[in-house]
Amino acid sequence: MMTEQELLQKADAFIDANMDGIIKDIKAVVDIPSVNAPAEEGAPYGKEIKRALLEALKIADRMGYKTVNCENYMGYAQLDGEQEKYIGTIAHLDVVPAGNGWHTDPYNMTVKNGYLMGRGVIDNKGPFILTLYMAKFFKELGEKLPYTLRMMCGCDEECGMSDVEYYVHHYEEPVFLFTPDSEFPLCNGEKGHLGGNITSKKFENGAILDFKGGMAKNAVPDEAYAIVKGDIAKFPAADRITLTAVPEGIRIDSTGIGGHASHAENTINAIGVIANYLRDNDLVTEGEKDYLKMVCLLCEDHQGHGLGIECDDGKFPPLSIIGGLMRMKDGVMKQNFDSRYPTNTTPDELVAKMAKLGEQYGATITDVTATKPFYIEADRPEIKACLDSYNDVRGLNGKPFTMGGGTYARHFKNAISFGTEIPAEPLPDFVGKIHTADEGIGIERLKMSLKVYILALHRLMQIEF
Repeated sequence: MMTEQELLQKADAFIDANMDGIIKDIKAVVDIPSVNAPAEEGAPYGKEIKRALLEALKIADRMGYKTVNCENYMGYAQLDGEQEKYIGTIAHLDVVPAGNGWHTDPYNMTVKNGYLMGRGVIDNKGPFILTLYMAKFFKELGEKLPYTLRMMCGCDEECGMSDVEYYVHHYEEPVFLFTPDSEFPLCNGEKGHLGGNITSKKFENGAILDFKGGMAKNAVPDEAYAIVKGDIAKFPAADRITLTAVPEGIRIDSTGIGGHASHAENTINAIGVIANYLRDNDLVTEGEKDYLKMVCLLCEDHQGHGLGIECDDGKFPPLSIIGGLMRMKDGVMKQNFDSRYPTNTTPDELVAKMAKLGEQYGATITDVTATKPFYIEADRPEIKACLDSYNDVRGLNGKPFTMGGGTYARHFKNAISFGTEIPAEPLPDFVGKIHTADEGIGIERLKMSLKVYILALHRLMQIEF
């Protein structure tokens, strides 16, 4: 039987030999702008996501796997093992909109100074391709794995995860699964998620004609605009604000600092910049000022102090909340909120507190959705196998963590999220993070991650499930 040292030596050689192919296959899926769009016949999440799914399955077919398209909700590639029981991986092919501020084409992946640049290279197309090559390594060894291996690719992770709900209702669950859609060393718990809208009353004679900000519900917006009645001479200059006279009145554009909802520290919400500007300079009606105060309270503090909903259970990070999308229609403004909450509160409690506060400001809480926190004890052998594999490859002593991000893991009975991000390790100035401009991942990170996954899968295959 091969020793782990021999396995890792073979893995190093395999990774070096296949790196060009990995980069080429990542590009093939990153170059497709697979942003969620209205459903079409045979394409529940829009034609571009379907196109990305078909391209991913085409790559898997070429590599010799059995492939299954799950009614275009998701798909999978399978390497049959000695047992029908299967260990799974799941990544997603849908991406958030590109947004603004890119220095490369987000949908024409490029390699710059050792980094892959493009929307989805980390979140989450690049990691999906890694799972196919993880399987390729074992396929080329020529011996059947003890368990079947199934590499799943989802299509609705960013906008609700209805794809995985479809999957678990139509297919048998894996005995264990990891999703490469988080951070190393590994995450064994995720906060609950609460979403909804802070909705205004209808303003019949308001000053605000339009207000729009954000590209995704789960990202702090870096740009927003409003169109407001008035004389530009009465609109003072301000930081992060650009003023333009338009036929309807004054267009106010703002710039912020974007970021993911689960990592909102050090962000500046562009919607909040406009809301504060309008209130501070008395540019809107009293009713609008009241509603915008509620928006300001949401945007000014990502831990919910402004809304009076802050909490911390000591197991998870403290509650977080951001406002991602502002939209206005027929005189009604809707500001969405995205909260990740720990175990010492409930969605009902949070909504009740926000609703009570909203009574002061002419706002109601609408369109509420919620999911519960999930947590898996870290002493399970499958968790230890993954954690030890990361630590052994890198010579570290990393510990499992819990987080505010929501991944596919929460939808399975026995699952974790496992790489490929390492936020503590600095990136070059030209490389952005997930959900931001210039999303990028280093080739060396890809190599290390694949090596970790190979070792982890080797160890997982030896566990009695």
